[in-house]
Amino acid sequence: MTLSSLALSVAATTTSTTLKKQSSRNSKFSTLALFFVATTASSAARAFSSSSTPTFAPRHHHQRLLLSTSSRSSGDSPLNNSVIYNTRGGSLTSFVGKKLSLSRRFSSTQIEQEVVSEMDQVKEAASKTSAAEKLALMRQKMEENGVDVYLIPSDDPHLSEYVPAAYMRRGFLTDFHGSAGTALVTKDDAYLWTDSRYFNEATLRLDADHWTLMKQGQPKVPTIPKFLADLATTHYTANSKPLKVGMDAYVHAASFAKELNEAFEGAAKDMEGDVPTTIAAIDTLDGKQNLVDSIWEGRPDLPKNPFRVHPMKYAGMTVQDKVAKIQSEMTEKKATMTVFSALDDIAYLFNVRCMGDVETCPIGIAYATISKDEVAIYCDPEKVAPADVSEHMKEAGVTIKPYGDIVSDIESHLSAGKKNKVWLDNGRSNYALSRVIPEAALIDAQNPVTAMKGCKNEAEMEGMRQAHIVDGAAMAHFMAWLENAIVVEGRTVSEVEVDEVLTGFRAKQPGFKEVSFPTIAGVGANGAIVHYRAAEGSDLLKYLDRTQPILIDSGGQYEYGTTDVTRTWHFAENPDEEFRELYTRVLKGNIGVDSMIFPENTPGFVLDVFARKALWEIGKDYGHGTGHGVGAALNVHEGPHSISPRWGNKEVLKAGMVTSNEPGFYDDGNFGIRIENLLEILEVSNSDEATNGEEPAAKKQKVAAEGKKFLKFGKLTLIPIQKNLIKVEIMTEDELDWLDSYHQEVLQKVKPLLEEGSPAMEWLVKSCEPIKRD
Repeated sequence: MTLSSLALSVAATTTSTTLKKQSSRNSKFSTLALFFVATTASSAARAFSSSSTPTFAPRHHHQRLLLSTSSRSSGDSPLNNSVIYNTRGGSLTSFVGKKLSLSRRFSSTQIEQEVVSEMDQVKEAASKTSAAEKLALMRQKMEENGVDVYLIPSDDPHLSEYVPAAYMRRGFLTDFHGSAGTALVTKDDAYLWTDSRYFNEATLRLDADHWTLMKQGQPKVPTIPKFLADLATTHYTANSKPLKVGMDAYVHAASFAKELNEAFEGAAKDMEGDVPTTIAAIDTLDGKQNLVDSIWEGRPDLPKNPFRVHPMKYAGMTVQDKVAKIQSEMTEKKATMTVFSALDDIAYLFNVRCMGDVETCPIGIAYATISKDEVAIYCDPEKVAPADVSEHMKEAGVTIKPYGDIVSDIESHLSAGKKNKVWLDNGRSNYALSRVIPEAALIDAQNPVTAMKGCKNEAEMEGMRQAHIVDGAAMAHFMAWLENAIVVEGRTVSEVEVDEVLTGFRAKQPGFKEVSFPTIAGVGANGAIVHYRAAEGSDLLKYLDRTQPILIDSGGQYEYGTTDVTRTWHFAENPDEEFRELYTRVLKGNIGVDSMIFPENTPGFVLDVFARKALWEIGKDYGHGTGHGVGAALNVHEGPHSISPRWGNKEVLKAGMVTSNEPGFYDDGNFGIRIENLLEILEVSNSDEATNGEEPAAKKQKVAAEGKKFLKFGKLTLIPIQKNLIKVEIMTEDELDWLDSYHQEVLQKVKPLLEEGSPAMEWLVKSCEPIKRD
């Protein structure tokens, strides 16, 4: 026995003893806790062994597992000393017997740490004070600052989908914690706008005595600019003075401020009589504290977690080459400076990642600018303090500047030359940045990183493929465990335990960093809440048994790629016929998109109908989009493309893009169904036979390209689809062939990662058997 093995043995024995003592007091805790001990010991044993290598390493490199004993900033350990490295909800006894609130973020020195989810902190703060009390305080602050209305969006200064806890102002004020929504408070009323993903959740979370839910996109529900324009008209008619709309310039998109001003001007023109050119005005309350911050006691501090270098073997392109490409495009547009505000753009540009600033997203808080003579990153100095990060930036010729200097530097650049122009995407940049740029000096267009990041290079795509292979192995282990717990042991499993155990299996895979978004594990009616999030102690928390289905939407952030998958499972001996039909029609929609061959320059919305066709045939539909882009070891939601029934996004699909394919159906109060795979977009050459995925040769279809490029999808997600929920009689032969072919591909790629005779292997082989055809 080596010294490291001896140390591990002692640690495992001590841990097991501690957990057994706890389990005697709490039997519900026992199974999960001891499971984590076993898996942690197994993972750590591989990590400690100097001669061991992971079961799998990406094909383009060979990675040795090392258990880091340094601080979190090193980011060296793919396991980060815990199989429950990133999860949420619930409570567990730590390895030294302290009570531990689980989060998605565990440092590599977490053994004696208490880690509390930042989201849970915000939820706790939000629930401590009633809606009436918070709104009374808000209105007091509004009166003190002379504004009639105050807007509270979900955003941070970088307009991120998921934000650091310090910027969860809308969540704190409303107690609704979905990722999308804007609150609007007047002297007498309070409103929340959110989209269809969150209608159910918002209805449950909002205090209906004080908040009105505005169901965005529904008939007779005005947009915020239209609502405020109408309110301004009423206000001016009654008071003969403009409506003052308060907002924080740093957390609203520049495009939104422009839209708001245009709505006010349009409303003024529609009024009769002697009316000024505008009947409302935006007041950004410069120099004053954000009004929510002024009433939020104990607001979390802004994070300062360090960057880590994203290796070239995964990035595929140097920072210098990216900068050169951007500078070339700047010359074409006659831009002398380009400003980058979106955090994933900055992580991509500088080949860095970060953990802890934004839950589940490997990005760090920063701005960036590129001019002819300088490349600069604006961030807290602690973020570039690690020696390797500092050296990486130095080698790339990047200047480090204080985070707060971004606005003054834009102004200085403009004042340095009358012909200087700034390229800034108003739709992805905050109003505080945009308003200092005169219209004549502004180039408002999609920034060059967006397109570069959207189309993955071969190294990035290879990393994505490998991430999905290891993710498939993790899911095989998890499903073998879940099926055994429900069907064989006959016990119930809480939604929180589902989340924790699934994350535990992912964390055992090489290169795992954190989950890619908060896991959605919804039993029964909770599956119909599109972005549901389970938590211990919640009135909504449900337990899975054989009588109800469960929808699990989850993913992992690996060092080399990002995953996102949804499956709906049901362990009933004889599932309800209506459920099976709906499940099958959702599957038909997934296959319909997956098997499409389409010409270049096709925008995503053109394909959306194929996802819905089978549901439309019986008068059913779903309220969310069908597909979103996914980053390469970056954000799980990424533009610029999408597949959606809404025609607003006309970005065309291109080779190298990654998209989700996730049709669904939701019966409010009963169940939800969603089947999601990630797909890569591939070119079909003029002389090639398009295979519609991996169908047998007899099913191949010739593509008459006639000089025009055609595109198809390649499968990334490698997780079986539950066959006994499928009504074979409403599937076509081609669809059944697709299913068998998909399962053969899953088996071929995932099987080598599993141990022969293991429960995971047995589950995978059984799940990938050809479907029985009537």
